[in-house]
Amino acid sequence: MVLVAGSANLDFVVRAPHIPAPGETVLGGGLQTFAGGKGANQALACARAGGVATHMLLALGKDAFAAPIEASLRGAGVTLHTLHPIGVPTGTAFICVDEHGENAITVAPGANACLQAEHLPPLQGFSHLLMQLEIPLPTVAAYAHAAKAADVRVVLNAAPAQTLGQELLAAVDLLVLNEGELRALAGDGGSVLDCLACLPCPAVVVTLGARGCVAREGNAFHAQASFQVPVVDTTGAGDTFCGTLVAALAGQHTMAHALRQASAAAALTCTQMGAQSSVPYAADVAAFLIQASQANEAQSLLALRQFAGLP
Repeated sequence: MVLVAGSANLDFVVRAPHIPAPGETVLGGGLQTFAGGKGANQALACARAGGVATHMLLALGKDAFAAPIEASLRGAGVTLHTLHPIGVPTGTAFICVDEHGENAITVAPGANACLQAEHLPPLQGFSHLLMQLEIPLPTVAAYAHAAKAADVRVVLNAAPAQTLGQELLAAVDLLVLNEGELRALAGDGGSVLDCLACLPCPAVVVTLGARGCVAREGNAFHAQASFQVPVVDTTGAGDTFCGTLVAALAGQHTMAHALRQASAAAALTCTQMGAQSSVPYAADVAAFLIQASQANEAQSLLALRQFAGLP
């Protein structure tokens, strides 16, 4: 069983020919709203794409924006532990998606900023605690130390990028981040392999966009090439990856298996609009992997290993 502690937002999404530059106004298409927030996206992916029992600790305002978020999570079977701070609105995110499916996101944290150390529910029965950095950093650290003391594996998706202290990193069993976040933590010199090797966590996974992902588990390294799909919207792909990855690990699968499952789920997410609305079901991920071209995977994997500096 997995506990996700993190953010929940209502996403306001507009498609545009390109993402506006500073001072530029761009005419976009229709405005759509979707349930989102990195924590909520990951919890839903853990339950829906990963197929494991999932709980979520979140904070929502007592407003109309909270209802679609709660409905989305409950619809996926996520058990909610909800804080309703008085007079604080639900978090929101404003997302512009360009014609290539890339996005730019601005977040107003709202109630997410109200989660504190004392709000963590009892940890009995949970194998993994998954967190992100859209809630206060001291809260993340407190939860990590509490989980460590309870022998619950701590997984931290270090996004959005922040400076992380050594004390927090020492409590993290698995660190998940993208290449920019990796280099911000490890320094910009050397290969991806060099950066992975210098981080103190027992296991680290770095996502590399269209290239795929690489993991260090102890002294062993794993690489997983990306799956090629028609991209509609990349919003939520990284969150789907994290949730599916942790679900597979909670199911006691190997890291290599978990990386493949997570990569497939993330690829499928890119073929639909929205964050939670685009997360695939476990059966869809399984069917996709059956049809995946092993020849293309092998070719992409070789290129990925060369890029990352793996032997």
